[in-house]
Amino acid sequence: MPNYDLNADAVAQARKLIDDGTYDDATEWSDAAPSADDGNTEIEQHGWDGYASWHLAVDPEANEETKKRYSFPYGDFATVNRAALIHGKQRAAQNGHDEIEQAFDDLLQRLDAKR
Repeated sequence: MPNYDLNADAVAQARKLIDDGTYDDATEWSDAAPSADDGNTEIEQHGWDGYASWHLAVDPEANEETKKRYSFPYGDFATVNRAALIHGKQRAAQNGHDEIEQAFDDLLQRLDAKR
């Protein structure tokens, strides 16, 4: 299991989206999770920085400009998904990624307060 770094830019983007009301609190993550093709479209339209900004974790040992480098998505490249926050928090906790888990928890609490 990689040792991930927290992607502070992604956390900042997620906070802004939540504060702006750009979130989905009704769709299950299994239905909202973007496909590989959706990821490719995001990269084509917004580059690797745009793609990275939708993932709370970065694997510093993975090659740059690869999807493997970015983990723990929190949305569908348009909105923050509440179920993705729950899923990410659980997965981070199960794998001992405390900083990532805390970031997901903070975002979840922020979204719930906004609702």
